[in-house]
Amino acid sequence: MQALVMLLATGATYYLGLLAAAAAAVNPGRPNTPGSLPAHRRQKRDWIWNQMHIDEERNDSLPHYVGKIKSSVDPKKTEYQLRGESAGKVFRVDKNTGDVYALERLDREKISEYHLTALVVDKDSKKNLESPSSFTIKVHDVNDNWPVFTHRVFNASVPEMSGIGTSVIQVTAVDADDPTVADHASVVYQLTKGKENFDIRGSGLIVTMNKHLDRETQDKYEVVVEAEDAQGRRGESGTATVFITLQDVNDNFPIFTQNRYTFSVPEDIRVGSPLGSLFVEDPDEPQNRKTKYSFVQGEYRDTFTIDTDPSHNEGIIKPIKPLDYERIRQYSFTIEATDPTIDLRYLGSTSPKNIARVIINVTDVDEPPIFQQPFYHFQLQENQKKPLIGSVLAKDPDAAQRDIRYSIRRTSDKGQFFGITKKGGIYNDKELDREVYPWYNLTVEAKEVDLSGTPTGKESIVQVHIEVMDENDNAPEFAKPYEPKVCENAPQGKLVVQISATDKDITPRDVKFKFSLSTEDSNFTLIDNHDNTANIIVKYGYFDRERAKVHHLPVLISDNGRPSLTGTSTLHVTVCKCNEHGEFTLCEEAAAQVGISIQALVAIFLCILTITVITLLIILRRRLRKQARAHGKSVPEIHEQLVTYDEEGGGEMDTTSYDVSVLNSARHGGAKPPRPALDARPSLYAQVQKPPRQAPGAHAPGEMAAMIGVKKDEADHDGGGPPYDTLHIYGYEGAESIAESLSSLGTDSSDSDIDYDFLNDWGPRFKMLAELYGSDPQEELVY
Repeated sequence: MQALVMLLATGATYYLGLLAAAAAAVNPGRPNTPGSLPAHRRQKRDWIWNQMHIDEERNDSLPHYVGKIKSSVDPKKTEYQLRGESAGKVFRVDKNTGDVYALERLDREKISEYHLTALVVDKDSKKNLESPSSFTIKVHDVNDNWPVFTHRVFNASVPEMSGIGTSVIQVTAVDADDPTVADHASVVYQLTKGKENFDIRGSGLIVTMNKHLDRETQDKYEVVVEAEDAQGRRGESGTATVFITLQDVNDNFPIFTQNRYTFSVPEDIRVGSPLGSLFVEDPDEPQNRKTKYSFVQGEYRDTFTIDTDPSHNEGIIKPIKPLDYERIRQYSFTIEATDPTIDLRYLGSTSPKNIARVIINVTDVDEPPIFQQPFYHFQLQENQKKPLIGSVLAKDPDAAQRDIRYSIRRTSDKGQFFGITKKGGIYNDKELDREVYPWYNLTVEAKEVDLSGTPTGKESIVQVHIEVMDENDNAPEFAKPYEPKVCENAPQGKLVVQISATDKDITPRDVKFKFSLSTEDSNFTLIDNHDNTANIIVKYGYFDRERAKVHHLPVLISDNGRPSLTGTSTLHVTVCKCNEHGEFTLCEEAAAQVGISIQALVAIFLCILTITVITLLIILRRRLRKQARAHGKSVPEIHEQLVTYDEEGGGEMDTTSYDVSVLNSARHGGAKPPRPALDARPSLYAQVQKPPRQAPGAHAPGEMAAMIGVKKDEADHDGGGPPYDTLHIYGYEGAESIAESLSSLGTDSSDSDIDYDFLNDWGPRFKMLAELYGSDPQEELVY
């Protein structure tokens, strides 16, 4: 209909234009005269249209007619053209008539309008006859879409027990049709599931319809929402599911799991230790479980307490003071479980099951003795032996009531000053000196014993503090060491030193010390200041250093104690040389004049003792070294362990050690006799001493004896060698030996084909070999 109206309007405009042109043709060139109406001249019109319309999704056959482009130019010369993004693709124009057609079915939800440009050109030259004109083709909407939800699944939550109309969630469905066309894009919501507990309003807001939604009964709900337009159109995506979770509120009281709890606990349980647990059930979530346990009745509140375990919501019973089986053997009380944070708006009625009875049975254990006091404090006068300083007392708390025996731990009384009786009486074996130890801290043990006195049970201890009381048993003395000096020319009345006194005893506030000199026969005098100090002044004046360089001045000091004690302290006043200003120029130390102190004597004695010990150690070490050296000489060194196996025997006269005939047979090719054992050989190699040379063929019956004598003399005069009196190695066999020499070195038989006389020509290095192997008829070596 809109397209038809548009076309009619376009045609009317066109005909009006033609009428105007005809009027101008009837009166061509008519001038305008004064007083007459001006002549109407036809003015050129570029375009007589600018907008077209078409319905979307048309069902008739393509192409679809959209509209006509018209121009005032002579249609015989004109040609119509379209320009634009959709020209030639979606739309085309008849170049001769100007009719516009759609080449495809249009969808407004994709493109709602198209912008094109119309051209009127000359058919021949293709030049523009009119200026290009832009126009719009609008696509009219038809209701061809249904509502679609933004999500197919929604999740929401709402507190349980919420009132009617409480908002839960807003759901939204969108219709793609044109919202400016009535009822095309309107969405209507309704619930197809869950409407008994929830409702949905026109805008898609889901609200509660039941104020008794209990999370403990059902905690999740499923609601299905359907959306359609005003004409009832809906599709597959027009439904959505909403999952609603109820949030927990603290609307339930804790309930005991049982009505009666019974516990057994030993009487020696430590205070504050758990003895049992109470369990409750609370259907609320853990963050809303704030159970508080309390005593219904007032009894035993001072004996037990109940703490809440926040992780398990259980009540833990703990004793807050010691239990005693002998005094109370059973505790019975009522416990109530409440929740102070519960929201009373949601509470229907109080549950009768939030109370329970608790029974605690105390069991007996063997307990140690218990002292009547946590500690004991006794006082004792010093310098006294007292048969009873004080008594401690402990009892067996058990029903057996065993006897108690007491003792003092030796570690607390290392000096063994004190003792204790079987009944707990403490006494001192030695007199005590307050000035040495003013306090004694003893550890007394108490043990249970049977009738025979044997310890049977546990033990306990207690501290006993003994304070030693002071008495006036120490005489006053100088408050500090004094080293007074005085000039030898000091005038009369010159102050030498001011002295004060102290007392090792406890000095009362009103103590008064009196000072005096034990003798007045001196050049000093004492003036008591009556303020526990005294002045020593020069009595006559002028001191003779040649006569006495140090003056010893005994001072008597008395206290006002009961009884009063007097002590003597000596001042050693040094006489010094002074200049005209009274300054000391030459003084001898008082210690050098009066002698050496005890400390100095002890130091000197320790030095002497140290030197003596060091000297003894040095002497002892030297002795040990000498003994070690002597022992080392008796044991031959390894390089001295030389054994020689080339001895033939002791000569013809020695017929006990060797069989001479065997030697002869061995020399002539017979079997060699076995050698003596290694341990029969000496451990020291003897120096071979050449015997006196004999003429060949000479026989000297005493040569062996002479050689042994020579060796003996050498051994006797050798202070560094071992004291061997026998020689087992010989360099000479003697002339009486029927075996003759077995050594090839001593032979000079004609059997040898080698002449060694040439060795004499080789120089001094070969002199020894020349002597051994030469043919000197005057020399013969026998081995």
